[in-house]
Amino acid sequence: MPRVKGRRQTEVKLPAILRARKMKLPIFIVDAFTAKAFRGNPAAVCLLENKLDEDVHQKIAREMNLSETAFIRKLNPTDNFTQSSCFGLRWFTPASEVPLCGHATLASAAVLFYKIKNVNNTLTFVTLSGELKARRAEDGIILDLPLYPAHPQDFHEVEDLIKTAIGDTLVQDIRYSPDTRKLLVRLSDTYKRSFLENLKVNTQDLLQVENTGKVKGLILTLKGEPGGQTQTFDFYSRYFAPWVGVAEDPVTGSAHAVLSSYWSQQLGKKDMHAFQCSRRGGELEISLCPDGRVDIKGGTAIVLEGTLTA
Repeated sequence: MPRVKGRRQTEVKLPAILRARKMKLPIFIVDAFTAKAFRGNPAAVCLLENKLDEDVHQKIAREMNLSETAFIRKLNPTDNFTQSSCFGLRWFTPASEVPLCGHATLASAAVLFYKIKNVNNTLTFVTLSGELKARRAEDGIILDLPLYPAHPQDFHEVEDLIKTAIGDTLVQDIRYSPDTRKLLVRLSDTYKRSFLENLKVNTQDLLQVENTGKVKGLILTLKGEPGGQTQTFDFYSRYFAPWVGVAEDPVTGSAHAVLSSYWSQQLGKKDMHAFQCSRRGGELEISLCPDGRVDIKGGTAIVLEGTLTA
């Protein structure tokens, strides 16, 4: 009987993209500066067990398509998300990385405290804006953020930007924060909260009007109204940042690091209650600290938990 020769085994090499193991990342969506779901400012939060390729951060942020996606990473190989108290933290809009984001920091702390059950009362995040702390409170989480001064700004230098954004709306004061590159525009005290809420702001043309890099965010703010039967707020605001891919941000911690400095001087107060008048809306409790920083407290609602695969 003839001997049948065995077939030679041939190794088939798959393309690298097929050989690579799929990446799986725990991911959450958290509504920040609110106690109710579907209000406040949503942020995506990714927990990184291992280092992520640099370009993947931006791709994930673009995929999530929220104003910010936060990436929490371990600083040492022996760290873990339950026991450790210090982590690296980065924030990305769909368009770029940003140096500071308050609401995504609040969201990151909420994930670690409430979902991962981190045992510490205070967390430290190492960021592009230095070390930021988040600590538990009975009715929310308190962020320790830098306090950024805003200086008087000549109207004629930014007249085109302001008129493009809000037309002939009456303006009472203009300030500029060089540290954050945010322009603060205080509307006339003759306006009420409803005016700011319903104001149509043209963000589409701002990139053409201001393309020098001086301004990266526009804050519109209004003095609070005397308390009646409704809840009293010391000031109101809205925030626009088309320069970093965010037409309007629902609730903005970093903007309040500027607003807190301004309104504290204007009102002669260290403790303030603020409301951001976006469609979703959000509340912030503010307390200026003796060390030149600001505590901003807010609530959170974790609305989604899953695994991102790519």
